Amino acid sequence: MSDFRDRGEPSAFGIVLQAAAGAAGDVLSPPLRKLLWYSLGLTLLLLFALGTGMSAIINWLADQSVWLSSYPYISAIAVVLAAAGVFVGLIFLIPPVSAVVAGYFLDDVAAVVEARCDPGGRPGTALPVGQALIAGLRFAALSLGVNLLALLLLLVPGVNLIAFLAANAYLFGREYFELAAGRYRSVEDARDLRRRNATLAFMGGLVTALLVMVPIVNLVTPLFGTALMVRMHKAVDRQERRRGVVISAPR
Repeated sequence: MSDFRDRGEPSAFGIVLQAAAGAAGDVLSPPLRKLLWYSLGLTLLLLFALGTGMSAIINWLADQSVWLSSYPYISAIAVVLAAAGVFVGLIFLIPPVSAVVAGYFLDDVAAVVEARCDPGGRPGTALPVGQALIAGLRFAALSLGVNLLALLLLLVPGVNLIAFLAANAYLFGREYFELAAGRYRSVEDARDLRRRNATLAFMGGLVTALLVMVPIVNLVTPLFGTALMVRMHKAVDRQERRRGVVISAPR
């Protein structure tokens, strides 16, 4: 951080704040409006499919229970609790679903944001479709595992929210940043850059994780997270180039 200030460069907090403000404008901008509707539609479709699947499993289990069918009042309470469980489960599934959607729309969103924040700069190289989808699915699987663990901590006061935010801040910061950096760098360089700026990436991931907690608004997480990390990578990339760091182009 001191190195940033000595060189007259913005602090990590300044980079995140500027990137978040810019990303909010990006999501609502005319060039991204069409992608916003596509992203919302796909996110809602996946969440609906998952919610329907969970409800079907719960109903099947309830039908197998002779005990529940013998006590209508208890059965009614169980239905309410099951519905609440599905709702909470869908909240915890938003991060992995967002990962899949982000992998699908990454390059389209990134190209628009790059043109807005750096009009004269070199455009990034689109990730191969297979690589982008694999990265999104890998992130989704990892995020699902972490959020299931966080779900188990719901009953631990004071730990549940912290665990949810910390886990998703790390995951969002790591995966979104490396996906954005991967348009300009090799996979190895993108990973090394994120590690050198681990605190910065975590802070950006925390902003995205906080967005996930806001109902309705959290549906734009894939677009916002991508735009945020594209802007953050641009800022870090400028600092790296001023220092003469050699960059390996994506292969």
